Amino acid sequence: MTETPPKSMTRHTPLPKGDGNGYVVADGKRYDLPGHTHVFGDDMPLPLDSGETLSPFTLSYQTYGTLNADKSNAILIMHGLTADQYVAETHPVTGKPGWWNDVVGSGKAIDTDKYHVICCNVIGGCLGSTGPRTVNPKTGEPWGINFPVITIGDMARSQKMLLDVLGIEKVYAVVGASMGGMMALHFSAYYPDRLQKCLLIATASTHSPQNIGFDEIGRQAIMADPNWQGGHYYNTGAYPSRGLAVARMTAHITYLSEQALSHKFGRSLQTGDDVGFGFDADFQIESYLRHQGYAFVSRFDANSYMYITRAMDYFDLQKNMGCSTLADCFKNSQNIKFCVVSFSTDWLFTTGASRQIVKALNAVGADVSFSEIDSDEGHDSFLLKKPDFWDIIQAFLNKTIK
Repeated sequence: MTETPPKSMTRHTPLPKGDGNGYVVADGKRYDLPGHTHVFGDDMPLPLDSGETLSPFTLSYQTYGTLNADKSNAILIMHGLTADQYVAETHPVTGKPGWWNDVVGSGKAIDTDKYHVICCNVIGGCLGSTGPRTVNPKTGEPWGINFPVITIGDMARSQKMLLDVLGIEKVYAVVGASMGGMMALHFSAYYPDRLQKCLLIATASTHSPQNIGFDEIGRQAIMADPNWQGGHYYNTGAYPSRGLAVARMTAHITYLSEQALSHKFGRSLQTGDDVGFGFDADFQIESYLRHQGYAFVSRFDANSYMYITRAMDYFDLQKNMGCSTLADCFKNSQNIKFCVVSFSTDWLFTTGASRQIVKALNAVGADVSFSEIDSDEGHDSFLLKKPDFWDIIQAFLNKTIK
């Protein structure tokens, strides 16, 4: 039986200005958030893998397209590390197009004339869902570093709870890339009766030691910033901008390939014909990374970055499920149709990691297809204009399930 909180706790209309969950403050400015939010009250706590419980908690989410009468056309998109629920519209903070604006929409690969798309800001995030900068109801102060540590499983579990509230017993598909792919993989293994199809893009069944290492560098950069203040910088007038910018710069390098960096920048100088014999941005790549770092600071929370990267580090589907092999994790998932996609120059989530998933699915007789897309752009390829990739998404989703 599905538990449903009081109607007064649920909003499925655009958030009014001034609503405590309906705006964020970024770069010293207030931005009202369009979309939807659901507040899970004390009657629907979120049990966390750490053993703690989060209650009450809020999920902010966005929808595109119309849910049909029997609620059978829903697609749940799970976003990556620094993305959010604004998949296919102008972002309310940055003013830029949605992160998958080329993929989701009328007549596009994920066609909103056919499907009802749902995307949540993850637990631990900073764009409406409960996270470190949310006020802890027990103290009246932002959680800060006292926010409980979260996992990929916690993120997926909270979104399953949202589907329960929305009365969607089974989604047509769960789609995820990068960290979103981890959530989609968890969802397919733990809740195999809740989805028909699963599209896994540039992801893995566990975070590699190299990726954990890059995440740790980012967290250490944030914590080394004096303005981090032990994680309790909210309402102090200071913000760990430098630390977060360096964390983003480090991560951004991992999203690109050597070919992409060489093609875009090479060793081109930013200005003049010679180096400046100092530590300003002599090279174009330096200027680019600095821009990426400080642009990121204006839209993301430093503590959220720490919590979400930690969640990725902890992800190990086989270990988390207590299975002797990765294939055992999918022994109840044979009725799901899977599609796994990787990119040839992605060294963050390699083709080898995708093949491990495919091998495990094949071992239990699951229906799985696999494609490696030839691309020079590295991990970020799934965000760029890749018609071959879009064709695969469209064909997979539109293929009728027998």
